[in-house]
Amino acid sequence: MDLKTLIYEKEGHVAIVTLNRPEAFNCLNEEMWSEMSLVQDEIENDDDVRAVVIKAAGDKFSAGIDISLLGKVDSQHILKNLTRMQHLYTRWEMMNPPVICAVNGLCFGAGTELVLACDIRIASKDAVFALQEVNFGLSPDMGGSQRLTRMVGPGQAKRLILACEKINAEEALRIGLVEKLCDGGELVDEAVSMARKISEKPPVAVKFAKKAINVAMESSLYAGLLFEQAQSAFCFSTGDIKEAAAAFFERRKPHFKGR
Repeated sequence: MDLKTLIYEKEGHVAIVTLNRPEAFNCLNEEMWSEMSLVQDEIENDDDVRAVVIKAAGDKFSAGIDISLLGKVDSQHILKNLTRMQHLYTRWEMMNPPVICAVNGLCFGAGTELVLACDIRIASKDAVFALQEVNFGLSPDMGGSQRLTRMVGPGQAKRLILACEKINAEEALRIGLVEKLCDGGELVDEAVSMARKISEKPPVAVKFAKKAINVAMESSLYAGLLFEQAQSAFCFSTGDIKEAAAAFFERRKPHFKGR
């Protein structure tokens, strides 16, 4: 892949995606979204990838959408393209490998919406979050109003979206917007370490566990229990479950093959 606004690397079973427009505060634009789609294709076509880390170059995660785009976009453009753009973020949420986001510095607007679409969020203690679309005559449209409400509840979501309030990392942790805080110098190592830990687990079990949690957020208890039954029946047919038991009794490290 010939990438200009993103960097794609692999370390073992972990894919690392870096937002790479530090000179523009990693603002998201059409080029970055196009490259994001290419990177997602690469990850989804590579069975060797078992976890993903999204991070940013420079001292700011993302200041949001490139404001220069606002003067170039009209309602017809939105009707034609927004579903595709929303799907980019949803793909992180729906793909098999868990996606861990390492957030440093400013994380505004579409940057926060990207973070919300990840599975686990780790933030540096200097991180600042905001959804400021209302200031520009808009409402979050890359999933922010939906995912934030599910994550922190309607009251907190209304406070952040309607008043466009900025919150620091400690408050983000308190209300459930992020799962873990660490010092800035440890941020990427912490995210990669967690990704490696996940990548060492049985891949099929991880895939189904992620999907089961997503199902729990979207459906009834009865539907979720049916999903658990189906995934459990499948997992008991895999070689990995036999390998896990054998490694436990033989007191050795298991070697999972994802099947």
